[in-house]
Amino acid sequence: MIPANTVQEIIDTAKVEDVVGDYVNLKRRGVNLIGNCPFHNEKTPSFTVSPTKNIYKCFGCGKAGNSVQFMMDHEQYSFPEALKYLAKKYGIEIAEVEKSPEQRQEAQLHDSLYIINEYARDYYQEQMLETDTGKSVALHYFKERGFREETIKKFGLGFAPEKKDNFTLNAVNKGYKADLLKKLGLTTNYGSDFFRNRVMFAIHNLSGKVIGFGGRILQKNVKAPKYINSPETEIYNKSRVLYGSYFAKKGIRKLDECIMVEGYTDVISLHQAGIDNVVASSGTSLTVDQIQLVKRFSQNMKILYDGDAAGVKAALRGLDLVLEQDMNVRVVLLPEGEDPDSYLQKVGTTAFREYITDNAKDFILFKTQLLLEEAAGDPIKKAELIQDIVSSIAKIPDPIKRSLYVKECSNVMGVDENLLIAESNKTVSQNEEKKKQERANRIRREAQLAKRKGQIARGEAVPFPSEESNFPESETPYANIEQGNLAPSNQGSSQESKSSNEFQEKDIIRILISSGNRIFDKEENQTIAQFLLMNLEEVLSDFDNKKYEIILNEVVRLVKDKKEITPGHFTNHQNAEIQQIAIDVLHSPFEYSPNWEEIHNMPLRNQTMPEENFANDGMQALQRFKLKKVIKMCELNQGRIQTAMNEKDEDQIMKLLKVQKHLLEMRNVIAKSLNTVIIK
Repeated sequence: MIPANTVQEIIDTAKVEDVVGDYVNLKRRGVNLIGNCPFHNEKTPSFTVSPTKNIYKCFGCGKAGNSVQFMMDHEQYSFPEALKYLAKKYGIEIAEVEKSPEQRQEAQLHDSLYIINEYARDYYQEQMLETDTGKSVALHYFKERGFREETIKKFGLGFAPEKKDNFTLNAVNKGYKADLLKKLGLTTNYGSDFFRNRVMFAIHNLSGKVIGFGGRILQKNVKAPKYINSPETEIYNKSRVLYGSYFAKKGIRKLDECIMVEGYTDVISLHQAGIDNVVASSGTSLTVDQIQLVKRFSQNMKILYDGDAAGVKAALRGLDLVLEQDMNVRVVLLPEGEDPDSYLQKVGTTAFREYITDNAKDFILFKTQLLLEEAAGDPIKKAELIQDIVSSIAKIPDPIKRSLYVKECSNVMGVDENLLIAESNKTVSQNEEKKKQERANRIRREAQLAKRKGQIARGEAVPFPSEESNFPESETPYANIEQGNLAPSNQGSSQESKSSNEFQEKDIIRILISSGNRIFDKEENQTIAQFLLMNLEEVLSDFDNKKYEIILNEVVRLVKDKKEITPGHFTNHQNAEIQQIAIDVLHSPFEYSPNWEEIHNMPLRNQTMPEENFANDGMQALQRFKLKKVIKMCELNQGRIQTAMNEKDEDQIMKLLKVQKHLLEMRNVIAKSLNTVIIK
């Protein structure tokens, strides 16, 4: 167990912008930072990081938290694992209480798999560097390619010997479980080594942990695949990984460009030469997850192809997916017979850089020119080419980009621009209709699944488009109104009521969390929290949103215990529900722009800066909350008056009319103080 004071030190020290910045390309926007969310696919950045509050939030998918939560969500770490990672990053020493044997046995499966993979990497490297066969076969192969020893160690290169079960026996003797060795694909179901007589390439995730291996056979004319890879496991999904991404992420962010190559040795060779913004797809077609992985750090991708143009044509078809993700893609065709590794060795780093810069062509225009050469003199093939190019252009989300490509392709192909525009628009419409149908089907499936599992509960969003929803209006939550006593009842769903107080309740909670400790009345030394609680004392249990009531009760407890009410208390709270609510109310997609004062010389004149306006905010929030409550009481009382009139109960009518008069007077006084117009 990690002591509580150490946990707090790690949370306080770990800067969210640094931690998130290792995985997401963040750009400054006012006081906050913004980037593409690493948890869902998006084209417009909605992932916001607040350095001042030390939290992040995505306004697209709702993911939010602090540095620890980010590591748990992104790397699937447990809470202790995330703390240990951050402690190591910031040089914080952890004095852990010794775990019992039972606790060790309950260690997370992921942790065990990572440890075994690290052992395997070290084992393969040892076999290469310290055995005669390894030196003469594997080390000779890597050095022949020009790899230096520090590069070999950095990338975790090694050698799997030919003996049938050499690795498995060593691993089991070291205490590693045979079933986990099989799960990772290091050992076959028959107890033999999966990788044998191959040079080994360790595959890392974005955190630098070894998640799998690739093995290359060196023998020629052997009926065996040239490369084999680890099977997919809980920690390794080939479609979500790019080889070298851990070593390339800083270079990609710095240069705002990712270079995509095909093989392991291409990546290693370019990195060794100082070109460190390089990753590899490992010979597979790019997937959406891989493209999104690059997009976290840069919108720009440059793809290097070896071989002749004809060999590239088939690969280009799969790149429409990159355009759909709104990436800027350029293609470089290396001289015939060359790959990135061989061409770099041939011309050197400087000439290589110059070549890929000078010969980079826009993907659409490159594809157009390439296919035009094949369709020369054949009108049928040219018609097919036009359809192919239009199909690619239609994948581009940005309409301005699409129009520019249409214009360029019209010139290159000698086709009327209006024709291309018409075809492009037609294809875009078809694509949108298809996506809409797929989305509707997906939503329907999710809704059905949620119903089956009993997950649709009161207050949760129902996964149907709003225009198709017809929900009955719930009963008003107030009943049993007597003269001078207006008490809320529990009937009906307050979330669904048109008179819901949720917005006002949320605003009060926001002020309590963000400014609860600030002084409201200097003479009385009264805090914002004390002021609000004193005025809300009679309705503390009447909040429509019970989640906000949890926060309110937490504030009451802190005030009674005379403890500080700080944003950090809530954003780092052990209760995940409290933590989530705090982040939601503190993190807004909008912010005051400093440009009004810094550039236009137009500072705020009628009030203090937003973050210093807590006293006025508190008073306004309280009044709005009261106004909403009174209006709701008026509506309910009016309904009771109508019932009494229908029943011709004169005594009850007179009582209720007096109550209504009093409520309307209260409503008008509060509305006047807020400068609010009441529409009767």
